[in-house]
Amino acid sequence: MSKEIIVNAGDRETRIAVIEDGRLAELHVERAERIVGSLYKARVENVLPGMDAAFLDIGLGRNAFLHVGDVLPPAAGAPFEEDDDADDDDAETAPGGGRRRRLLRRSHRKHQQIGSLLKRGQEVLVQVTKGPRGAKGARVSTLISLPGRYLVLMPDSDTVGVSRKVEDRAERERLRKIGQRLRQPGYGIILRTEAEDKAEPELAADYAFLIGLWRNIQEAARNARGPTLLHRDLTLVSKAIRDIFGSDVSQLVLDDPDEYQKTHQVLSGVSPKLRGRIHLYTEPEPIFAKFGLEPEIERSLKRKVWLRSGGHLVIDVTEALTVVDVNTGKFTGGANLADTILKTNVEAAAEIARQLRLRDIGGIIVIDFIDMSAAKDRQQVISTLEAALKKDKARTRISPISPLGLVEMTRKRTSETVADFLNEPCDVCAGRGSLPSPETVAMALEREIVGTARSIAPPKDAIIVRCHPATGEVLVGEDGANADRLEQLTRVAIFIRARPELPVDRYEVTPRPMIEIERGLPALRHDSIVEGRVLQSRLQPGGRCSVSADGLLISLDDGSPTAAQSARIRLRTVCRSWASGSVVQ
Repeated sequence: MSKEIIVNAGDRETRIAVIEDGRLAELHVERAERIVGSLYKARVENVLPGMDAAFLDIGLGRNAFLHVGDVLPPAAGAPFEEDDDADDDDAETAPGGGRRRRLLRRSHRKHQQIGSLLKRGQEVLVQVTKGPRGAKGARVSTLISLPGRYLVLMPDSDTVGVSRKVEDRAERERLRKIGQRLRQPGYGIILRTEAEDKAEPELAADYAFLIGLWRNIQEAARNARGPTLLHRDLTLVSKAIRDIFGSDVSQLVLDDPDEYQKTHQVLSGVSPKLRGRIHLYTEPEPIFAKFGLEPEIERSLKRKVWLRSGGHLVIDVTEALTVVDVNTGKFTGGANLADTILKTNVEAAAEIARQLRLRDIGGIIVIDFIDMSAAKDRQQVISTLEAALKKDKARTRISPISPLGLVEMTRKRTSETVADFLNEPCDVCAGRGSLPSPETVAMALEREIVGTARSIAPPKDAIIVRCHPATGEVLVGEDGANADRLEQLTRVAIFIRARPELPVDRYEVTPRPMIEIERGLPALRHDSIVEGRVLQSRLQPGGRCSVSADGLLISLDDGSPTAAQSARIRLRTVCRSWASGSVVQ
């Protein structure tokens, strides 16, 4: 299997695509710092014996959820969660094994009460295991795990484990013995898949780094008052280098020179042999367009997924579970009906596994395969699904096909899905569907502006952009910072104008001579008074508003008139794409 990693790094958004056998298999997007894996000193706000749980303030606005099963004291032999940052979730530990530890954990759950472990106002060190999703806050645990490149350090544990993905028995035993030699009392270790065939000095260096990191976190915790962040997990690119970029990856292509240099520096210390597989992309065409990824990403957000045979999947994500329906669609090519159904189901099983990874769908998943009468056909479909899911680093569990032709399965969820991250509920349909968020549209619009600017030729020396006001405000940025950055990047004059009648996912990018654009726009200057429609600002804190007058977005220096009303504004600063001013009473 060929495997590539493509990195599109920007000032405000980073996207990483994993390509397997020429097809997009995973997509990771980061716009702000993600919190999964980060450590906080939290303050207990509520202890709920009826739920065997507590709610903790970690400083993120919404309280985090801590279940009693994630706060068992080390003295009780509390085992760790075997997820290894969704990479080595099937790690097999030293004597006793994972099954024995899970039984031990259930036993302690029966006898331990949350009220005897936590009190309101108490401060406790926790790690985020699941990010906020919808109305739910983050989920946290006191069972800390710090992943490195080759191993995972687990303070307050006493086990040594090896990833089940290391299949050679001799290699597993070699790694286990190294882990036992490295492990200090009071610390547990999981040897990750990437540790395979690595020499002991390399593993020892990774272990020493994690020990030092943990001691620094402990020192910070002793000197801090909660709620506060103690340790932020790695950036998206750094995580990809740590968790994805291994010996099975043929190339890592980045379009940012700074990230390219950082990656070289990191790998020079931990995996110098991999540096030859890093490539800097310098072509004018955007990197995701060059690799044909943009259409794949767009398709990953659609409800219907077509199969190559002509069949299709319908994927519906609900609050409780995800439902996947398999249909023959246009496919009628089998020798008989049973053969047609089997071929459709087998192809669907492989594609479903890919879609779950690509969309990062977690929780309970129900698959409605087309009914099959033969037991051997049902087993072939299940085997295909299981084989395809082996590529997935997230933990999955599959049940046999039921008499109704349904397969129930679970996939470990750590954060919101790709669709949840890129889209937001539609105001028009009250959440039954969704549109790309203004932030998502603004990022796409930025890319189109940059691409258009590269192709401009005289007499056209400027670009006028028309878009929805919410998209325009995000594109302009606070006090015009992003509009200024775009002009410096493209060396082209850019005029951004809001058009409320445009849907949020529609926009126009038109290159024209600057003198022609300026003739078509109202002449506004300092102290001019304009009347415009008041809009709820997406950038200003505290419910502040902005105003759109003749398409020009105006940030208000004072006052917060009610959104959707009109207001008269005296302009203070006037630029090509934005202005500032105050309300005239």
